[in-house]
Amino acid sequence: MKQQRMAETFGFLRAWLKNPLRVAAVAPSGRALANLITCEISRDTWPVIELGPGTGAFTRALIARGVREEDLTLIEFGSEFAAALHFHYPRARTLWMDAARLRTIDLFDGRLAGAVVSGLPVLSMPPRKVIAILTGAFRKMRPDGAFYQFTYGPRCPVPLRLMDHLGLQAERIGGTLVNLPPAAVYRIRLTHPNHFQRDRVSLRQREPVGQKLERRERNSDLSELASSSD
Repeated sequence: MKQQRMAETFGFLRAWLKNPLRVAAVAPSGRALANLITCEISRDTWPVIELGPGTGAFTRALIARGVREEDLTLIEFGSEFAAALHFHYPRARTLWMDAARLRTIDLFDGRLAGAVVSGLPVLSMPPRKVIAILTGAFRKMRPDGAFYQFTYGPRCPVPLRLMDHLGLQAERIGGTLVNLPPAAVYRIRLTHPNHFQRDRVSLRQREPVGQKLERRERNSDLSELASSSD
């Protein structure tokens, strides 16, 4: 296990040197941060989606909390990380893809997730991508599900204006100084359980013209929000 952790650390450093903006840290997340970001998750939370697992620090913590491998979907953009995750967690579903495409795939045979755990460098992402990730995540979760995001910054990495527009609210659940660098974790939830309608495609076929125009205006506002934040 010690040799595996050392290999993961060197692999993480190589990935950071190759693309520092995508990795956004010089070392894998530590055990304290992994325990913090998964502290509200148990075997009753399943299934769980993990975004940007990297070397699997949060994945190990999720399994230690009682989440079965087969109830995990690991979405990783880095090919080197995705291959290692598939090797170490063969019963989990590992997808080598951009987390912004989450809404386009079917997971868990139609079951909705109880939580999304994110190791993504949200602070370094453009607003349009953050919108796509959050929208996809909450479409794949139960109405009472939560999105867990860590940050190295002093506040929630998702801007408040964007959160308000998406109907989300964030609460800081804790921080750890022993991580490298020190980090905090936020729980993000819907302010209204029905804000994201997963059957929106079928509803569009039946909605009155006035509602269609109103929806188009909302979508236009969202695009303007993303553009003004770039």
